[in-house]
Amino acid sequence: MAMKLTPGGIAERFRGGPMFPGLIFPMIPGLTFRPSHGGLLPFTTRWRSRPRRLGAWHPPKIYGRIGSLEVRLARKKSEIRQAQRLRYKVFYEEMSAVPGALAMLSRRDEDEFDPIFDHLLVVDRGDPNDGRRWHRARVVGTYRVLRQEVADLNDGFYTQGEYNIEPLIHAKGAGYSFMELGRSCVLKPYRNKRTLELLWQGVWSYVREHGANVMIGCASFAGTDPQAHATALSFLYHNALAPEDWRVKAHEHLRVDMNMMPADAVDLRAAIKALPPLIKGYLRVGAYIGDGAVIDHQFGTTDVFVILPVEAINTRYFAHFGSPDELSAPIPAEFGALN
Repeated sequence: MAMKLTPGGIAERFRGGPMFPGLIFPMIPGLTFRPSHGGLLPFTTRWRSRPRRLGAWHPPKIYGRIGSLEVRLARKKSEIRQAQRLRYKVFYEEMSAVPGALAMLSRRDEDEFDPIFDHLLVVDRGDPNDGRRWHRARVVGTYRVLRQEVADLNDGFYTQGEYNIEPLIHAKGAGYSFMELGRSCVLKPYRNKRTLELLWQGVWSYVREHGANVMIGCASFAGTDPQAHATALSFLYHNALAPEDWRVKAHEHLRVDMNMMPADAVDLRAAIKALPPLIKGYLRVGAYIGDGAVIDHQFGTTDVFVILPVEAINTRYFAHFGSPDELSAPIPAEFGALN
């Protein structure tokens, strides 16, 4: 859901080659290149060649196509690196995220959670009729998704760093399978209805494929001054706050009260206009908002938590994009507007 269902902070990593253990790079104080266990060559991001594993070749899992665009899961490290470079371009070059030294060197947005997420990609395969014999696929949109069973085997969900999710997960028990969405972005020339519909077709197909029935994540307002968003945050508090049995609260040391204005003082027209398209899209479908905003200083955003139980989705949308047990129907335009 941009869940930043959405489904958002970063801890960059860079691993040097085994020829340079403990090398300190003198131009950037504190930057240390450590021996690599993953096969990275020194001072590059290329992977060493390895013997090919014998076995059946599996085609990429493609969830949909529109023209030259297709949405599918990343299946190679090089594709994930393309998604990370796209995220860097959008979050750090276009928006207000502040890169660390390692992110500036690699020109990628990456963190320690990337290896456990699945990465949905919208790929432009080019026009097959333009006369060229070879086309390099280009990643133009991405979303990363994390299933609960994978999160439980690792360090939990990414958004646990801002919001106390565990009580909700325990209260709902084994009958609910949670899935986290995050890092949604689309390359600027492709920010249109077609690309966004395709990206969300991938998200919904993934949800149905894995039987997830609760989507969670963070969505963001630009800037780190919550008072600048007082009208919109107050509107969310009074009109979209999750019911008690679905409510997630921000960690107390990070929590910013969203109840900045009384309900009768909120200009509804102005509040709705001020909501980011991602949040408006989620509310339209049936999502709830958690209690408390959180300032993300690295990304330069004010975050709110979004909870979207599949059971809360307005059933009229199922006629457009399929019921939870269907995999063939398209995604409606309401989802396509999310970004």
